[in-house]
Order: sequence, then structure tokens, then C-alpha cells
Amino acid sequence: MDNSAHFFRTACVFEASLIVVALLLGWIADIDPFALLYFSEPALAIGIIGTAPLVLLFLAMEYLPQKSLVDIKDLLLRTLAPSLQQRHWTDLLLLASIAGVSEELLFRGVIQPWITASWGFMAGLYVSNIIFGLVHAVTPLYAVLVTVVGIYLSVSMDMGGGDSNLLIPIVIHSLYDFFAFIMLMRLYRTSQE
Repeated sequence: MDNSAHFFRTACVFEASLIVVALLLGWIADIDPFALLYFSEPALAIGIIGTAPLVLLFLAMEYLPQKSLVDIKDLLLRTLAPSLQQRHWTDLLLLASIAGVSEELLFRGVIQPWITASWGFMAGLYVSNIIFGLVHAVTPLYAVLVTVVGIYLSVSMDMGGGDSNLLIPIVIHSLYDFFAFIMLMRLYRTSQE
């Protein structure tokens, strides 16, 4: 098995295993990770539209010359992009979808409500997203950026105007990851020419 196939399979299994972690933590905390997840066309549309600010942020950071941002890009191009660039776009969509579903079930479906039940809404919002940022901490700045994105994803659950819906951050997270994977793949290919 080549490195790209091994990476892809390992990444999919790891991300999917987070659903098991969400179910286990949910069982411990008596929280159903799927309680706030239901299909609705408005939530799907809001999720699609809600991806735009993150895509614009990604594109803006691509053109900012700050060393810390360049370091993040270089790190991702060295570590993640070589494996991504060998995959078909459908593989990237599958991986992004698994990551979006599993991470949102874990962080916004279990961890945030669990902390909120103990310490209140603001603690739930901030502490769960600080944890979200820390588990993505490839650099200190990246951890901060992911924390801010996590807060945006948490807030997005209520963008539908009615009940909170986990479908909104799942769609945003999945589409953003897919966009980022495609962009990293293209940047890597350009850098190799």
C-alpha cells in the first residue's frame, strides 16, 4: 500500500473513531450526541452559505505575508499536502465529511453541552472550543485560529432562527475542510512544477 492510501485509510479510521468517542462520552455524561442533529433544507442552506466566511478567511490568509501564517502553510504543504495530492477529489470529500460529522458530534454534540450543563453557556462555548483548538495545535497560531473557527461553528448552530441544529456546523466544517484540502493539493502541485 502506498503512503497516500495508508494516510487516507488511517485518517478516515481516526476521524470515524471520534464518533465512538462521542458516543462513549455521551453515555458517560448522559448526552445524546445526535440530539440536536436533524435534516432541514434551511439548515443545509445556512451551512452552505455559512462556509463562505471561512473560505474567505482561508483565501485572505493565503496572501498575508506574516511569518507565522507562512509557517502554517509551509507545515501543511510539507506534511499533509503530499498525501492529499495523490487522492481523487471524491476521497477528499469523503475524508472532509467524516471529519465534519465526527468532530462536530464530539465537540458541539457532547463536550460543549456537557461543560455548559456544569458551568454555564459561556464556559461551554469557550472551554469546548479551546479544547477543539488545542487538539488541532500544529502551531500556537493555528490553535488560536481553530479555536476562533470552533466558536463560529458553535454559534452557527443557532443561525437557523429556530432550535439549535448540529447539521449547520457539520455542513460548514465538512465543506470548509474539503475546500482546504483541494487548495492544499493545488498549492502543492504548483510548488512541485
